Amino acid sequence: MNTILLDSDDVDENIRMGALIDAVEQAFGAFERGDTQMPAKSYIDLPQYNGDFRSMPAYLSVRESDASSSRSGSQRDADDAGGWDAAGLKWVNVHPDNPTDHDLPTVLGTMIYSDPETAFPLAIMDGTTLTMKRTGAAAAVATDHLAVSDATSLGLVGAGVQSYTQLDAISEVRPIEEVVVSDLDDERVQRFIDAYDDEFTVRAGSISEAGHCDVLSTVTPVRDPVVTPEDVGEHTHINAIGADAEGKHELADELLQAATVVIDDHEQCTHSGEINVPYTDGTLTDADIHAELGELVIGTTDGRTAETDVTVFDSTGLAIQDVAAAHVVYENASESDSGSRFGLIDTDVQ
Repeated sequence: MNTILLDSDDVDENIRMGALIDAVEQAFGAFERGDTQMPAKSYIDLPQYNGDFRSMPAYLSVRESDASSSRSGSQRDADDAGGWDAAGLKWVNVHPDNPTDHDLPTVLGTMIYSDPETAFPLAIMDGTTLTMKRTGAAAAVATDHLAVSDATSLGLVGAGVQSYTQLDAISEVRPIEEVVVSDLDDERVQRFIDAYDDEFTVRAGSISEAGHCDVLSTVTPVRDPVVTPEDVGEHTHINAIGADAEGKHELADELLQAATVVIDDHEQCTHSGEINVPYTDGTLTDADIHAELGELVIGTTDGRTAETDVTVFDSTGLAIQDVAAAHVVYENASESDSGSRFGLIDTDVQ
């Protein structure tokens, strides 16, 4: 048996957004049903290098029905409807000095994808592209359950790399026509416009213009909220993506208090997600949290409750999403003979 080595281009080629959205939705369904194992993310802090390592292991067992409860106008092609299970570990870092001091990305991720039955390492793949794509897919799942069914406009606050996968994914579940992007860096905004102006009507705009779209994704690292209640429309669905550490906070407390808030995981969101600051302060409590996304996926809790409701999805990123994404990449790469195959394990040794 061989292990497949997949670089960032291989991952990008084989991840196939429609199938990825389905797999991530199935992962949330399995999570809610209790068919996953996902130990808490562990950290190795390295202050001498101004960085850290994070390990994110998970196992999930997906039922055929885990993503069948809602399609709410989805345009995507259905993935294999059968059940499956998968296991893996993402080893990832955050080293902010990398770009200037070492000409390397701030975040470098590596995914090990294993056969749950035998523990054989089926694939080792780039985890950075995987993370970007699965984060977009999670936002698409939330958008599918929470945005108005006829949403045609998407606002983006932040024009970094994640803004691209947000558009790629969300346009799979809603017929997006207009995109408004807001960023302090005019050059980044123009690069984004140039990348998509053949597919969508894309323009630069203020935070309020972006926020008055049908769907808004915020992808900034700010610690002082930049989106207020006045900056969003009466039915805007918001994907809050940027907060991934204690103290980060993109949406004003008043906006969160007035909105229907859905989270990916209670422990992670209250510790390091969009709601972490007001939750720690006591401004936001469990009573203000409508549901976890998995509840919407399996149908135990309703998503959008009114056409004029503002909804928020607090996305921190779960290891089950990484494993689901690796499952999609591995299955497609196996069929297409992508990547490099090598004998990592000596199968003659018993």
